[in-house]
Amino acid sequence: MAEVSADENPYVEEPDTDFEPVAEMDEAGASEQAELLREAIRHHDYRYYVENDPRIGDRTYDALFTRLQELEEAFDVQTPDSPTRRVGGEPLDELESVEHVAPMLSIDSSGEAEDVRGFDDRIHREVGDVEYVCDPKFDGLSLEVVYEDGEFVRAATRGDGETGEDVTENVRTIASIPHHLRGDYPDYLAVRGEVYLPLDAFTEFNRERVEQGEDPFANPRNAAAGSLRQLDPSVTAERPLDCFFYDVLAASEEFPTHWSEYEALPEFGLKVNDRTERVDDIEDCIEYRDELMADRADLNYEIDGTVIKVNDREKCAELGTTARSYRWAYAYKFPARSERTSIMDVTVQVGRTGRLTPVALLEPVDVGGVTVSRASLHNPDEIAEKDINVGDEVQVKRAGDVIPYVSEVVEKHSEGHYELPDRCPVCGSPVERDGPIAYCTGGLACTAQLRQAVAYYGSDDGLDIDGLGEERVNQLIDAGLLESLPDLYELDEKELLELEGWGEKSAENLLAEIEKSKRPSLADFLSAIGIPRVGTETARELARTFESMDDVMNADSDELEAVPDIGPKVAAGIREFFDSERNRSVVEQLLKHVEPEREEVAGGDELADLTFVFTGSLSEPRSDISELVENHGANATGSVSGNTDYLVVGENPGESKPNDADENDVPILSEDEFWNLLEEAGIDR
Repeated sequence: MAEVSADENPYVEEPDTDFEPVAEMDEAGASEQAELLREAIRHHDYRYYVENDPRIGDRTYDALFTRLQELEEAFDVQTPDSPTRRVGGEPLDELESVEHVAPMLSIDSSGEAEDVRGFDDRIHREVGDVEYVCDPKFDGLSLEVVYEDGEFVRAATRGDGETGEDVTENVRTIASIPHHLRGDYPDYLAVRGEVYLPLDAFTEFNRERVEQGEDPFANPRNAAAGSLRQLDPSVTAERPLDCFFYDVLAASEEFPTHWSEYEALPEFGLKVNDRTERVDDIEDCIEYRDELMADRADLNYEIDGTVIKVNDREKCAELGTTARSYRWAYAYKFPARSERTSIMDVTVQVGRTGRLTPVALLEPVDVGGVTVSRASLHNPDEIAEKDINVGDEVQVKRAGDVIPYVSEVVEKHSEGHYELPDRCPVCGSPVERDGPIAYCTGGLACTAQLRQAVAYYGSDDGLDIDGLGEERVNQLIDAGLLESLPDLYELDEKELLELEGWGEKSAENLLAEIEKSKRPSLADFLSAIGIPRVGTETARELARTFESMDDVMNADSDELEAVPDIGPKVAAGIREFFDSERNRSVVEQLLKHVEPEREEVAGGDELADLTFVFTGSLSEPRSDISELVENHGANATGSVSGNTDYLVVGENPGESKPNDADENDVPILSEDEFWNLLEEAGIDR
């Protein structure tokens, strides 16, 4: 896109917004004015988002934009790349998966300066002296954006690093991401950026949600991620998303350094962060991080550290990558932030499995740019240990800079500590303790658990009933059509058609999916009914051991403990679940409609005597991968021990399983290494 001259375009400098009535214009004049407006709006977007130097006020910009919309609607002169496309196109049926032009890998990280210096020592050993480029580590959603001949053609989320979700239509609505590049751009350019929600916009957006009776978003990152993954682009367009770009993934011309990318991207019209710096050595990187952390509270976007990159791209290529991360980059993380506030009240949430979670309702406090009004108290033992109660002044932190929790009481204003009720606050069933965890014994008959239980029953980890998402479940329950799980099988088309938003096709599809669910595998059914601590892997072990649902329901503790990967606590939980009259009644009602079948395992013994544990996000459902290895003779368990042969680590794993693997000398495989192992064993994916 060429530079716009004020002499040639009257809407660039001090535009006159006293427009001629649309009704008095002809199509030729409307088309010419619309093109000038499109050109000017793109210019003003660049000045505002990239240059941070707007030349017109918001009201004037809005007048130009509204005029363009009026002309395009009245004369049907809209172009595919018009700025008005930012208000959103047609809703999508689903987000498709697309392969990235180059892997979008993660980076190793630490909050310790010595680890950062260790990274620098390795770099110097392998490639000699280097200089670094330091960026803020944005806490948003990573994005690939592709331009061909200067035109925006595609955008995708990071996904598993190799493939991501196609969010092209949603990204078109983000004003800071241009539809056309500027200047002397490459013929082909794929760039990586971070979509985020500015903190001031996030606060205002949440305020509006609360005023409309909707739950606020927990943090800007969740809000950005949820906004970008909407199926309706017009919903995304209503969210005030923004984006910083910081890396060239692929291009038709070479960039010798990361700094040359940083200098070039704004020339192409792509927004970069003004806190990026080029430094001489690792001590400068550490100083950069400390200075950025000191300024963190003044930034209008969330960051959780800094990213240190070797500047020279040729040396980056020499350093290479691991299966999951770039070896030429390192993240120096910030410590978790904390603030003080008072506990106004404590409420109790009842989860899908009946677990009671006490939640502190706080006097709103800003923690890391996010207004926090509630925080987890975890469990009764922790409440007692910290001596937490209503009225106390407490320190609030954000675990991983995301989840708020009360870390300590800093000033006591109450006597004693908060104690959980003896009965479920929703259904009145007795509350039982399992160590530090408290459970409602109402089970599937507890209405607080019903919404989550039905949604889980129809989820991928349950019976995979397409169309039975959380929104639909809530609607069915609120309409009185679902008072217990077995009511699913009593739904009829007439009842569904009376609900708002339902047509014949959607009703027929849901009923057909429910009908399909009547002959599940025994493993899927056991997983679906929500027995505490029985996930997909444990359910498969139960189904492999017992012949029928009756056998599982009537197995004693010794028989259950004989099942692989089931210990005394899990066995006791299963026994308690089926000993509950309410639970047993619900299951028996379900079995009047559903006939679980024991699957015969078909496969080989290529992986005989091997034990795998999986952690983190994988490219396929973990249950499917576990089933694959089990079908070829292996065991897939949920915890790492000395008997484990391999721990397979996906994206965003927790710390406990890798730590257990290190302690037990268990080899850790990336997902790619795992698939290679299976390929070498002659097992098709």
